[in-house]
Amino acid sequence: MAGEAKGKIDVDQNECKGCGLCIESCPVHGLELSADLNHYGVHTAELKEGLCSGCGICYYVCPEPGAIMVYRRVVERVEVRDAATV
Repeated sequence: MAGEAKGKIDVDQNECKGCGLCIESCPVHGLELSADLNHYGVHTAELKEGLCSGCGICYYVCPEPGAIMVYRRVVERVEVRDAATV
């Protein structure tokens, strides 16, 4: 994915069971398993820096309610007027 990240996710390390469904479903390959173990003894999902499109697919495929929160970057659009039309 080129350019700036359009979203961000937070993975609750206490809720993630490390099933990998989010990792496999991510269209930009922005998730990976962490090197650390959580309290269940599993490697949890984590976001690769700058690789989130904000699509939310990881949220929808996750079987654990509340394990993944998706945040989308809001871009403010500015209307530009031509000086000749004003």
